[in-house]
Amino acid sequence: MSANALSTSCCIVGAGPCGLMLGFLLGRAGVDVTVLEKHGDFLHDFRGDIIHPSTLEVIAELGLLEEFLELPHQKEEVITEQFGSREYTWVDYRHLPTRAKFLAMMPQWDFLDFLAKRGRKYPCFRLLMRTEGVGLLADGDRVAGARARTPEGPIEIGADLTVACDGRGSLIRACAGLVPKELGAPMDSLWFRMPKRANDPPKTTSRLEAGRSIILLDRGDYWQCAFLIVKGSIEEVQRAGLPALRRDIARLVPSFADRVEELADWSELNLLSTAVNRLERWYRPGLLCIGDAAHAMSPVLGVGVSLAVQDAVAAANILWRPLTMRNLRESDLRSVQRRRQFPIWATQQVQLTLHRSIDRLLHAEGPLEAPLPVRMLGRFPRLRRIPARLMGMGFRPEHVRTPEVEVAPGLAGRLPEAAQAASSGPQAIGG
Repeated sequence: MSANALSTSCCIVGAGPCGLMLGFLLGRAGVDVTVLEKHGDFLHDFRGDIIHPSTLEVIAELGLLEEFLELPHQKEEVITEQFGSREYTWVDYRHLPTRAKFLAMMPQWDFLDFLAKRGRKYPCFRLLMRTEGVGLLADGDRVAGARARTPEGPIEIGADLTVACDGRGSLIRACAGLVPKELGAPMDSLWFRMPKRANDPPKTTSRLEAGRSIILLDRGDYWQCAFLIVKGSIEEVQRAGLPALRRDIARLVPSFADRVEELADWSELNLLSTAVNRLERWYRPGLLCIGDAAHAMSPVLGVGVSLAVQDAVAAANILWRPLTMRNLRESDLRSVQRRRQFPIWATQQVQLTLHRSIDRLLHAEGPLEAPLPVRMLGRFPRLRRIPARLMGMGFRPEHVRTPEVEVAPGLAGRLPEAAQAASSGPQAIGG
């Protein structure tokens, strides 16, 4: 047996919300699953810290909601936006047909750590940290696993199914020769933190004026902020200088005037280049792409994490049985795409429509008036349930259909027998 090879039924590359949720659900259902994560922990910079009602409903269906909500978080039942000097409430989650009728604002590392700890109680679940998926194994025309890099050296993981959950810049997707169709986006965003004062209003919101916009996410003891800029204009913004940027931020959020000087260096701002794309085909024999690897979402509406989790739930519902029976077919992978491609397409269409409004905003001059739909939502409270349904649950919310295997005492955390067997035959490709 080779020391640098193992085998598993399902190898998931990437332990973000998509990969860990899929790994958790499959391991819970008795599927031998191995999740690869290139970092040594989850404490690196994430921006998708919004847990939507649809995700909270999945956690509730797993019987973990009460435990999950013991983690530090902020609740947002309504969402507001300020256009010029006027504020509008335009989303109200309090009427959703879910058990948790709010957004939970929670650092993503807490969410991921929660899933990882619960996954480890199942003997079929294995999470390999500091293990970066860098290529694929092939058995003829079929993908037969993944190649990975670890501090101890390279490793090969043979698998009936390899799932690319390694984000919008997916290396595994590229190794498989799958290229997404780019749909375009008019803006990028600069992310940074602002300290929170005791008298700050405790709510997530956004401020919009002609030519500039900022999103404020309440993180309890600080604000996570996204300052929108025209696509590709970062060099122009940097040439104007950090003092000019600080002045723009203070104009949008006057209460930040007493702390904006704390942005002392460009290294404290992170550029997020917005991309919207999707694969025409999410799979090939032995390989499936889901989450951002299959469809990069705009930060508009903040639904990227929610859709990634929904992809994972749908994939687990469809694939757990054929993976258990070791009779996975290409038609099973096609079924995952068919299940998820409409809600992805529909959400991206909404985002692209909103992009046109953002583009006009970023190039506008003079006083800014809220668009008619926002004014209508501000005036008629019942209408706010429509965007709440779209953002909070999506076009096709998924529900947990996978079973839970009974874990015998003393087995939690033990490696499945399949993990001890070396993979044989596959040939390395890509990477």
